[in-house]
Amino acid sequence: MAGAVPSAPPLTPLFVRLKLALLRNGLRQSSGRTAAYIASVVVVLLLAAAQFLGLVLLRDTAHADTVVVLLTAVLALGWAVMPLFFPSGDETLDPTRLVMLPLRPSPLVRALLVASLVGIGPLFTLCLLTGSAIATAHGAGAVAVSVLAVPLALLVCVALARAVAAANIRLLTSRKGRDLAVLSGLVIAVGVQFVNFAAQRLGDAGGLGALDPVAGAVRWLPPASALGAVGSVSEGAYGRAAAQLLLSAGALAALLYAWQRSLTKLMTAPDGSTLGAGQPGRREATAAARGPGRALAGVFPEGRTATVMKRSLRYVWRDPKTKAAWATSLAIGLIVPLFNALQGRGTIYFACFAAGMLGIQMYNQFGQDTSAFWMVALTISSTRDAYLELRARALALLVVTLPYSALVTVATAAVLGNWHALPEALGLSFALLGAMLATGAVASARFPYSIPQDSGYKNVAPGQAGLAWISIFGGMLGAALLCAPVLALTIWLHISDLADRSWLLLPVGTAYGALIALGGLRLAAPQTARRLPEILTAVSKG
Repeated sequence: MAGAVPSAPPLTPLFVRLKLALLRNGLRQSSGRTAAYIASVVVVLLLAAAQFLGLVLLRDTAHADTVVVLLTAVLALGWAVMPLFFPSGDETLDPTRLVMLPLRPSPLVRALLVASLVGIGPLFTLCLLTGSAIATAHGAGAVAVSVLAVPLALLVCVALARAVAAANIRLLTSRKGRDLAVLSGLVIAVGVQFVNFAAQRLGDAGGLGALDPVAGAVRWLPPASALGAVGSVSEGAYGRAAAQLLLSAGALAALLYAWQRSLTKLMTAPDGSTLGAGQPGRREATAAARGPGRALAGVFPEGRTATVMKRSLRYVWRDPKTKAAWATSLAIGLIVPLFNALQGRGTIYFACFAAGMLGIQMYNQFGQDTSAFWMVALTISSTRDAYLELRARALALLVVTLPYSALVTVATAAVLGNWHALPEALGLSFALLGAMLATGAVASARFPYSIPQDSGYKNVAPGQAGLAWISIFGGMLGAALLCAPVLALTIWLHISDLADRSWLLLPVGTAYGALIALGGLRLAAPQTARRLPEILTAVSKG
């Protein structure tokens, strides 16, 4: 017919070409981005090759099935949380870009699923799954099942990531989502400590055999059940293998259905975040959200010190990067001493780690203000103004660090049952905290650097990495040297059989830390007032 409407091209190849075009055009933006991408591809491929070789070498070992099943479960967990913590890693994660196109959810899901297989992440996952199948496949039947199990497990991982992204896309494209992405550093830092703790416990328990009961349960959870089916066929348990494959296939179908439902809702329902903005109930909710800030205003008396303290504490609560830095320090400062104490390998002196982690927050005080520091600079016209500014920032830090350091020290003493050493540990912690406040104030005046706000993963502006290293590590070295007198007194009391007088370290360390902190603030104040234009230029580069 002459008036017939030409049929639309197949959607799946079109989306694959679109994904490749997005990738190619992104690399054309700058040579630096191209070099970074190529470097990341090389690193991922080398890591994937090493993991693949390691898995192949596990073949015929006693606990190969355990490693394979748990590795697949960890991969699935990574795919599940990846959209939550790295929403900007893949532009096609946001299906709201397609809401204006005349597309049906079912073919759209198929096209996006296939397009999602294009990338470094799927390639890395495929290498690990293939190596896992080789490690556990024994016999022709197991090899045949692995040909089905490997792509099935990969599809479950990708569908899981897409379903999670589609279900949370309103969050991921909001400010809260960007805050969550920045906080991914906290999850990684805390996760490393948990992995370290688990590895040490695993070594104490006698090796991988201790994980066999866990693997026995995980092998029935998709997509680990798909790789578990390969091991089941190798053992001759064909009925169990069929059930495990069906579990993974059912999980894939359920994820695709949930993904399709989320896409349908996104393409047909309005965004609730834009509705009723002027309604009384919404205004009341907005006013309630400001409650903590208003409540904070009544805690401190009026004056410059109170104003600076309130501003600093609001940064901790509202600014994503400042919040992430504080949350990470709080978590690591608690985990390191307590986990070592729980393993029976630590001492109460590890509690000083909490004071050290939070003391780092005093460094680069002006860089944390970014370009808004010019408003602060307008209020500093003398050495006294600079001193009051720095002192108020230090006091805001102490509002959290003093009770937190004491809490971690008491908790560590309780776990170790070493109450006798509690006063000296507190004295050392307070002395270290005072020393870091002193060196942090000087470093903030001498070595300020900018913190970029356009990236959730960069904490130093290009060309200022050297300043950051000098500021942080040079300041930490100076703080360690300043704490030497208190540390020497601690050692002398123990080697002179005067340990019963170690309680003196609490008042001595507290007084010493306060004096050192005040001295550092006095030293940094004239430098801050004199170098104000240089500081403003340095912190505004990002």
